[in-house]
Amino acid sequence: MSKKIKEPKVKAKKEGSSVGVTVMKYVIALAVVAVLVWFGFTTQVREGDCAVILRFGAVREEITEAGLYFKLPWPFESVVTYDARLQYLESNRLETTTKDKRNIIIQSYVLWEIEDPVFYHNSVGARGSIATNIRDQVFSATNSVLGGYELTSIVSLDKEQIKINQIQDEIFARVKENCLKNYGISVTDVSILRLSLPDTNLESVFDQMRQERQTDIDVILAAARLEASNITTEADREAAEIVAQGTTEAAKILAEAETEVAKIYAAAQSANLDLYKFLKELDTVIGAVDQRTVLIVKMNEYPFNVLEKYSDSMTSGGEESVIYDLSYILTQLPEKDKEALVSAVGELITEAAKVDIPEIAAGES
Repeated sequence: MSKKIKEPKVKAKKEGSSVGVTVMKYVIALAVVAVLVWFGFTTQVREGDCAVILRFGAVREEITEAGLYFKLPWPFESVVTYDARLQYLESNRLETTTKDKRNIIIQSYVLWEIEDPVFYHNSVGARGSIATNIRDQVFSATNSVLGGYELTSIVSLDKEQIKINQIQDEIFARVKENCLKNYGISVTDVSILRLSLPDTNLESVFDQMRQERQTDIDVILAAARLEASNITTEADREAAEIVAQGTTEAAKILAEAETEVAKIYAAAQSANLDLYKFLKELDTVIGAVDQRTVLIVKMNEYPFNVLEKYSDSMTSGGEESVIYDLSYILTQLPEKDKEALVSAVGELITEAAKVDIPEIAAGES
């Protein structure tokens, strides 16, 4: 009885173990299928990447947004992923020639990103030659652009001659156009990173800088000479005006003085004709001699007879006669003319006193 009871229990255990194994197999199979479906029928594009789905090597679809996408398993379809982020690239050191046949060494940098994944895949693909292609474009554009500019457009002491920004813009425009047209990439910037000169060109550049500095010096000196000439001309003109004005004033004063003298002589003539004649004759005598003159004259002939007449008048009337005549004349003249007459008579007397009387007397004898 006991043996019959134990046998069903063993059989039940075997049946339960067989079901568990079967379930486990299905679970594993489902997991394998899920894995195969996941890896075989889907592809994931990460943030910052782009991709193209290829069916038998031909592009079926381009992917520019991150996410999970359906595809057929290999070998029916495959996925090629590219980095779509903005990338930095330095060009090689390029030695080129300017318009004035001067060698110059330039190194630039480029910022670029993929704009058309399909075009990029077809033109570049997985060969990894995009860096070489971009450097070739930079080299070609740099040679072409710098061939139209002289060295002073890059290196000069005159800021107005430097056109480095214009040169960079032209290089950037050419590289951007060619890269987009040939490789499907968008170039966002091309700028000069380093600029140097070959050793053979350094001395010529220094000579050119010296010449430019000398040119500036010559311009400054020329401007200074012109300014000095203008100042001298202006000073000469002002001096000529002053001299002319002084001459005019002197002529005016002389004319006024002569007029006053004429008035004095006229007043003297109207007041005392003998005194007027005496003064005129005395003036003539004084004008003919000086301190070094030795005269041999006849006292009874004109105009030296005035000395004899004066001597006679001094004998007859003496100083009182002369003073009387002068006093009368002065009473007939205005105040201004009085002063002029007194001054003139004083000068005549002073000049007459300078005549060497002993020598004249000796000459007469």
